[in-house]
Formats: sequence, structure tokens, C-alpha cells
Amino acid sequence: MPDGQAIAKGAGRNAGGPDYLPLDIPAPGQAVQVAEGVLWLRFSLPMALDHVNVWAIRDGEGWVVIDTGLGLPDTVEAWDTALAGPLEGRPLTRLICTHMHPDHIGLAGWLCERSGAPLFMSRLEYVTARMLLADTGPAPEAGVAFYRAAGWSAEQLEGYRARYGLFGKAVRPMPPEFTRLSDGDRIDIGGDAWHIIVGSGHSPEHVCLLREHDDLFIAGDQLLPRISSNISVWPTEPLSDPLKDWLESLAALKGRIPDGALVLPSHGEPFRGAHARLDALLRGHDVALRRLERTLAEPKRAVDVFPSLFGRSVGEGVLGMATGEAIAHLNHLEAQGRIGRKRDADGVDWWSRIETGDPA
Repeated sequence: MPDGQAIAKGAGRNAGGPDYLPLDIPAPGQAVQVAEGVLWLRFSLPMALDHVNVWAIRDGEGWVVIDTGLGLPDTVEAWDTALAGPLEGRPLTRLICTHMHPDHIGLAGWLCERSGAPLFMSRLEYVTARMLLADTGPAPEAGVAFYRAAGWSAEQLEGYRARYGLFGKAVRPMPPEFTRLSDGDRIDIGGDAWHIIVGSGHSPEHVCLLREHDDLFIAGDQLLPRISSNISVWPTEPLSDPLKDWLESLAALKGRIPDGALVLPSHGEPFRGAHARLDALLRGHDVALRRLERTLAEPKRAVDVFPSLFGRSVGEGVLGMATGEAIAHLNHLEAQGRIGRKRDADGVDWWSRIETGDPA
């Protein structure tokens, strides 16, 4: 689960981990060149994970922009500065959004309307964003039942009701049309071929881009240098197994990008060492699943397994994400026949290991 920590400038190799470029981190509204024709911008987020990276790629006389930041006034102000400053007042030719989370699409509608640039996304990400913007309340009772089953208190359930529809608070209305990006597509930006690679698990149909001539990889949230992307089950699809999708996407990604690729992630700093990082993510989830299975020798609720998964306490601000990630791991083990659940008279699910005689 994201911990909000960032890598310091010029960190180099981190105890056998990724190699970070010795670059200054751009302030909001400023930019740093990270590769031929590619600028790195960073916008603030009002949460523990306090930033999101955005990329601008030179496209003839203009720019293709990747992602937007949140739809909040300070982000708009930073964009005004960036458009007039490092982007030199040049036009935006396209806006590409990697996926539908608010820090990536929050200003998609605003940027497209302001610049006239068309929006490019995968279909599932665009449709999901439009669906979530329509969820303005009241909170559905199915959602309340979902979090009750996870072990939330009455007070926490009231908080869910009060916060329902929060997605739209940080996302401006989406453009009414878009151009679809699909896995395997090849697009031209500034005379260079870029390949579209789609992953899933963190979000339904997450778009990444690989530049052909120099293996520059815009990873979005599919591959981060230090934290593992949140993999969650949400009330709209309570029995889903996004962790299976995520693990399969990580394994497939290793075969589609070279180890020497320069990875531009949405959080953290640009780095090399993609294959080692992918291996570490796969290994980390395997360890977490085994540890979780061992803890379920006695029945537990989803909220009871936080220490096993995260190794620390979980605050109210990230309770929803932590619960979603816990259920993702529980659903994955259940789909493999390793654990089961029983719902009690109060509508709470209790999870426990299925004893097979084999050691966990």
C-alpha cells in the first residue's frame, strides 16, 4: 500500500534496488528534461502519497501530455505556470491518461477544453471514470453491507455514507468523447513510434507506453520504484480477484520491456532496473499471501489482517484502500481454495485457513 515516501535526489542504487537518475525533482509548475524530447512535471497531492508525476512529450510544434494531477485549484495554478513556462505556450496535441484514478484524470476535462486537445484512454478506464462521476449519492446499502462484512464499525460506516461520491470532488467533468487505446497499438509522437502496453489489477485497463528507439517506458502506476500499487476490491465487484490480474500483468510486463528500459513512474523518481523491480513486487506479494494464510489459523475479519499485510497500523484516512487491498488478498486465497469465509448473524465475514494437512 502506498506509504507516501519519496526517493531523494541522486539516490543511485538503493540496496540492490532500482538505479535512480541524478535529477532535480521539479517543483509544481516547473519541469526537468528526463530524456530526448520528454519533460518531467510533478504536481502536489493532499495525502500521504504527496505527488504525482506527469510527462510532456514533444510532438512537432506542440506537446503530448501524459496524465493531469487532481482537479483542484492549486493544480490548475501549477498547470497555468507550466503551460506558459517550460511548455513555452505551445499547443497540446493530445492528452493521454494512463488510468481513471483522480490524480491521473482530475483535470482531463479542463485541459482538453482549454487546449482543444483530444483525450486518449483505454475504453474501460474512460467508461469507469464516467460511471464514478455519476455516483453522487446517497451511498448504496450494498456498499454499506460490503464494509460491514469487512468488520467496519458503525461510526466508520457512517463515514462511508458521508464520503460517498468523493471521486467527483477531485475530478472535473470528463470530455464527452475520447479515442480508444488498446494493448498492442502503435502510435506516433513527434516522429517516434510508441507501443501501448495495457496492464490490470491496479485499475481495469491501465495504459503504459514504450518508446521504440530508446526503450523509454512510461509506466503510470503499473511499475513503481519503491512502493507497491494499491490492489483493491471495491463494493461494485465484491467477489473479484484483481490480485490475480495484477500478478499476471507483472509477469507479462517482464517479457515486454527490456531490463535496461528507463522507467518513468507516476510516483517516485525515474529509474532503471525494471526486471529486478518486477521480481521484487512478485516476490513481495507471494510472501504477503503466505504470511496472511498462516495468520488465518484462527478466524479473522478483513480489518484484523492489516498488521499481517502492511506491518503497521492503518489510519482512518486510508481505511478504504487498506480494506480493499486486504479483501483483494483474501479473495485471491479463496479463489485458490486456500481459505474460506463464513458470514455471521451480524453480516460480518470471518476468514480462516482451510486445513489440507500440508504446511502453509
